[in-house]
Amino acid sequence: MRRSALVPMLSIFVCGAVIASAAAVRPLWSSDAAALGAGLLYNPKTALETVCELESSGAVPTAAQAEDGGQPSFTALPETAAQEPASQPDSQPAAPSGDSAASEPASEPEPVPEGMAALEAVHYEQGSGGQYIAAGTGSIKNCTSLSAAEIAAEVGQALPFQIEVGSSEPQVLIMHTHATETYELEDKSWCDPAFSARSTDTSVNMVAVGERIAAELNAAGITTLHDATLHDYPSYNGSYEKSNATVRSYLEQYPSIKVVLDVHRDAIQREDGTRIKPVADINGQTAAQVMIICGADNGGNLPNFRQNLRFAARWEAKMEEMYPGLTRPVLFDYRYYNQDLTTGSLLIEMGGHANTLDEALYSGELVGKALAVLFTEG
Repeated sequence: MRRSALVPMLSIFVCGAVIASAAAVRPLWSSDAAALGAGLLYNPKTALETVCELESSGAVPTAAQAEDGGQPSFTALPETAAQEPASQPDSQPAAPSGDSAASEPASEPEPVPEGMAALEAVHYEQGSGGQYIAAGTGSIKNCTSLSAAEIAAEVGQALPFQIEVGSSEPQVLIMHTHATETYELEDKSWCDPAFSARSTDTSVNMVAVGERIAAELNAAGITTLHDATLHDYPSYNGSYEKSNATVRSYLEQYPSIKVVLDVHRDAIQREDGTRIKPVADINGQTAAQVMIICGADNGGNLPNFRQNLRFAARWEAKMEEMYPGLTRPVLFDYRYYNQDLTTGSLLIEMGGHANTLDEALYSGELVGKALAVLFTEG
């Protein structure tokens, strides 16, 4: 919403804090003004969530919003040092007080041709202090009203499901609400700003990345189905409604499915148009950093969210244990993403629109291997 539209609506102190945060993070548009104003004025819980989201400004992919009310847009980051993308994806200032810091590779980038957009590689560390809660070798960014003690107690419990390794019955479903999300196809320090980072070619979009994850699980004896439906094409609007129907159809046909993974990629961008790619060096090869998003219940929409959170924490910790630096902190926030359909429903961001396809495919391999180990260990 335009900040000028907010002024007459948001006059209490907390609203001032939100406006200041929004100004530092990303522009707000008028279509959101009424809902945000009402939430802040009459619902303290909503105010807390909104402050957290604007402060984060970036963890869930802007292209992965549950409200499919328009064409996808990029998360704009302020003209400061590197951000940690988190709630729209999850972002913090480069050196946030007590929070995870981001480091940038030291190599000198090639000059950016006139009219092109710069690509900037950034590595995001695990978070500590503040909103962050340690979870084994990983961490959780808590954007909910739940206390750190509540979350720590929950993630210490066993997984809510048992994967049957070696069974011919499907155990896992991988799908893509925004299947047409794609990546850079060349490893360079700039791109054409007109590049939409979307493609219907399943050899270069999220379907290709999901296939890497599925291949690792199937190779480990965990029967996995992979749905390649382009839920966001030809219309981006209603993507989540369409993917909801797809998942329900699979669950009806295969009641043995215990885990549903919605595989996306992020979109992180500075106000000057620079596109950020989260990266990690894993065994001497560049991987796209990944981030799990786990929704929390908001008025009864996710009654089993605690079980999903256990899964998110365990998977995150296993990835960090096996491949240190691969993950960004889990984003735990008031989001939906069809995560009520099983007690093993999560969304995972595989890098961002500035990463290369090869980096994302490599991460798909690593993510799948770690998940297979988690499931085979029981």
